[in-house]
Amino acid sequence: MVLSAPTNQRRRPAVRFGYDNAAGVLFSLPAVLLLIGFVVVPFIMAFVLSMQIVRLDAARPPIWVGLEQYRRILFDPDFSPIFWRSLLNNLTFALIVVPVQTALAVALAVLLNQKLRGIAFFRTFFFLPVVFPMALVAVVWTLIFSRDSLGLLNGFLSWISFGAIPPQDWLGNPALALISIAIMSIWAGVGFQMVIVLAGLQEIPPELYEAASIDKASKWQQFLHVTLPGLRNTLVFVIMITTIFSLRLFDQVYIMTSGGPDDSTTTVMYQAVTSAFVENNVGRGSAMTVIFVLIIIAITLIQRRILRQDTQIS
Repeated sequence: MVLSAPTNQRRRPAVRFGYDNAAGVLFSLPAVLLLIGFVVVPFIMAFVLSMQIVRLDAARPPIWVGLEQYRRILFDPDFSPIFWRSLLNNLTFALIVVPVQTALAVALAVLLNQKLRGIAFFRTFFFLPVVFPMALVAVVWTLIFSRDSLGLLNGFLSWISFGAIPPQDWLGNPALALISIAIMSIWAGVGFQMVIVLAGLQEIPPELYEAASIDKASKWQQFLHVTLPGLRNTLVFVIMITTIFSLRLFDQVYIMTSGGPDDSTTTVMYQAVTSAFVENNVGRGSAMTVIFVLIIIAITLIQRRILRQDTQIS
């Protein structure tokens, strides 16, 4: 009788493409197709256009120039200063909007997470600015920031100070214009972040707050040691999406200041659109867009590296 030698090796289960895999692929297919159609393909087209001189005001074929547009934008003294100034304005705007808007979103979400009568009305009220088109919001806030005494903000400040605060040229002063646009953008967008944070708050188990109360933790201690850790992944997403939204600043600048005064509010997107459709240089506008997209991707990857999500399953 022949005895087979025992084996201690476990057979690896064969990987089969079953129903679950097919369902996952089918569910993700629409998102992948939209991502390719509205992100990848336009980016490739912009990169190809950036390698050429394409003018909308002349019926002539494009001229291939390679990386010349990028050299002019980054290093040419005639073009690079306005690009770097626009990029600095973008980063300054993001540094103002992201922390302030995130903090306000958390504060409003905590406030509106209470079980009180009529709380649904207040949630709708704070979310309402998100529904309005940005063009409409910008026009309304342009009237609020009107530089004369009839402007709503100047009139309010004069009223509460009994005339001690003189009227300010909020959109005409280079030192105030970008800050004014940031204030308007925070007001218009904080409701979106608030809803996301509110959803994250409702995912925190109530038992954690009950345990903290038994340990006689104050409300502030509960916020620091229960609420913020429970919102970690939500806040990572909110910070990343707010950064992207703030860096793509265009509508407010175009309507409220047109990049002025003295280029104090001009942004990369504004310069790209101006180069393409005002100066009729599609190649330069496309090159600015490609550079800016790469910068946003780099900033997003750095943020993702620093603000790591907690993937631990409890």
